[in-house]
Parts: sequence; C-alpha cells; structure tokens
Amino acid sequence: MKRPRSRPSCGRRARGILAALGFLLLAAGRPSMAHDEEKFLYVWAGHVDHSIPDFLAVIDFDPVSPGYGKVINVVPLPGPGATFNEPHHMHLSADGKVLACGGLLSVLSGQPGIFFFDTTNPRCPRFLFSTADPNSSITDDFLPLPGGGFLVTQMGSSDGGAPGRVVEFDGRLRRVGSWPASPPLDGLNPHGISARFEMNLMLTSDFILPASTLDVVPGPPVLRSTVRVWDLQRRRIVRTIEAPGGAGMMDVRLIPGDRHGLAYSAGMFDGYLYLIDPRAGTAERVLDFANLIPRVDVPEGPMPQILQITADGSRLITGLFQAGKVVMLDLTNRRRPRPIASANLGLGSGPHNLMLTHDSRRLIVADYFLVQDMFPLASPGKVQLEGDHKVHVLNVQRWKLTRDPRFKLDFDTAFPGGPARPHGIAAK
Repeated sequence: MKRPRSRPSCGRRARGILAALGFLLLAAGRPSMAHDEEKFLYVWAGHVDHSIPDFLAVIDFDPVSPGYGKVINVVPLPGPGATFNEPHHMHLSADGKVLACGGLLSVLSGQPGIFFFDTTNPRCPRFLFSTADPNSSITDDFLPLPGGGFLVTQMGSSDGGAPGRVVEFDGRLRRVGSWPASPPLDGLNPHGISARFEMNLMLTSDFILPASTLDVVPGPPVLRSTVRVWDLQRRRIVRTIEAPGGAGMMDVRLIPGDRHGLAYSAGMFDGYLYLIDPRAGTAERVLDFANLIPRVDVPEGPMPQILQITADGSRLITGLFQAGKVVMLDLTNRRRPRPIASANLGLGSGPHNLMLTHDSRRLIVADYFLVQDMFPLASPGKVQLEGDHKVHVLNVQRWKLTRDPRFKLDFDTAFPGGPARPHGIAAK
C-alpha cells in the first residue's frame, strides 16, 4: 500500500521540480504574475459540529501552482474558548503580518471574540491571543490602520444590545479604546466599515440589533437603516444618515478616488442599492436588485450582502444571497449604476462574503452567512442562512465575471472533521 502524501510541513523549502514547473508554465505563454500577487488564501471557519475547534485554513492561492485551490494548513483555535465562536469576518494588517479575526457569537459563551494570528510565515499562521472590549461584543468587521493595528466594528453592546462600538487596537495590538466615547442611543449597531484616510473620512453602517435575533427575545429582528459619518482622526460621529426604515444596511463602501467622498450601501432586506453622500447627509436609492432576478425563483428577495469596489472606483460587485448570484455594476454614472455582468453560483449557494485581490482581477466568494445553532442562547436563533459552504474564485474583467474552473474548494468535504462553514476571507 502506498502511504498517503502528507501536506508540506511549515518552513520546508519549495521543491525544485515545482519551481521548474512554474517557470515552464510561464515560459509556455501563461501571463506573468506581479511579484506581490497574493499566493495564500486564509479562510476563517467553524465546523458544523461545534465540539470541534474553530479554525483558520490556509489555501494555495497561487494560480501557477500545481496545488492551486488545495488546503495547505489548518490552524485550530487552542484552549477552552476554541468552539462556539461563530467565525465571522477578518482582515490582514497593513503590513500583512497580523491577521485579525472575529467571533460573532463568542459572547454567548462568555468568551472573548477578537482573535489575532501572526502571519509572518504565510504558510503557518501562529495564534497569538484573543481579547474582548469591556463595552461591546458581536465582533464583525476590521479596518486595518496604515501605521498598524485595526479598527473593529462591534455590532452590539457588552450584552448584545445597543449601543455597539468601534474598538481600536494599535500596532502592538494593544486596545486603545472603544469609540465613540459617548455613543448615540438611537441604534448604533455598526457592521460595515470603510475609510478614506486622505479625506479624514470614515463610514460605518448599522445593520441589526443583535440581541433581537435570539429566540429568547420576543418579536422579529430589529433592523437598522443608518450610516454614520465619522471624523476619522478624532474618532467622532459627525452625522447620521437615515435610509428608509427596515433596510438592514449590512455594508458600506467609499468609492476610491471619488472627489466628493461618495459611497454605496445596500439594504439586505429591501433589496436596494443606496448612494451615500456624506457631505449632503443623504442616502439615495439608485438600483433595485430585485430587477436583476426572477421573482418567482426568489420570493424572499435578492438579499444583497457584502460589497466590493474595484481599486479604480469603476465597478461594484456584490453577492445576492438568495439568488445565488454575484453581480457587477458599472459606476460611471454614480446615480445610475448599470448591471454589466453576473456569475450564477446556483440557488442555495448563498454568496455572502466577497474580497477583491489588490489588483482587482480576482474575487473570492464564500457561500455562508449565519446559522444560529450555538448552545445555549442561539439554538435555534432567528437567522438560518446556511449557503452551500463552498469558496469560489471569479476572474474579474472590465465587462465580464467568470468562475475560475481550476479553483474548487468545498468546506463540506475538505476537512476530516466533517462539514464546516467558511466565512472570513483574506489573501496574502
């Protein structure tokens, strides 16, 4: 019997034959890659079986590698707080040496929900520590700061209510504080975050009151429909922009290079794309995503989720969770974005989290949002949006989105512990 081939050990030099193969492929006419193109994909995930630790998966993301799309390494969380975190979003630091990850529901088990990994060795991330903010919980998204460290959106208060906060960590990963120092009491539950440092401008979007999604809290979930405008340097909210009630503003993205500081947000539950004008304080409906799908197939509506905008500010991409589609819009006319391309992942796929590579040529898509089956308070909860647990790569061209047929990664079959739910994505 042949022994099964083991995954490469951390620190092992690349085999000469693989390097030679890569060279031959390039010489044979494959497009040459930029020296800093992302080669490793990180996926932050949790097993369906919550007795198995949550984990960080390292995937070969080098398009010319024979192992492209394969699992290189798995780093499980250590210790008693390793499970029941509901791994959510994550982001690399500005220098790419630290990965910050969030546990959306860690607080339900009395655990810290912010996790840091050292990614100096990209193949072998090393868990550093976990921490929490005394004023907030329900960790969602991360904004890397240019000088190191992060701003972190905490959607809930310390008990999952309101107000939430934005927590700051410095370059040495020390907690600086949670902002604003005196938060508004009108439903601050920040989810999305985006900044233009050169304009001293930051936006956060309020999505939902976290505690209202639990079955122990009566009534339907309480949706938020506000975007907050921040003085970034002073960490202060200077304006609140209201969209029509009940939208559920999951994400917000400032348009790179836009001289007016315009941005887009989307209502997960009303299906509209909104143009956000921070100076005028307006949220204008500019596109109905329901017009892009057959209503008979998706009666619940499209559910637009995480947004991405290309580096040149000309294209917006989002996943329509219920429709199983990823769509791309032309932003030439800011008030009339035009659908120009889509990729169909199939009904039931559930595209939620998206991430563009730095050159905007590849898009990573994770098919999973949230299933509240965490013991004891969220079992079951009101949010049951599973997806199919696959991770895709789409090639992004100016007028086209196409699935990369060589990248096939199914978290239901890729790990010996059984099905897992991929959520956070980052690439280095």
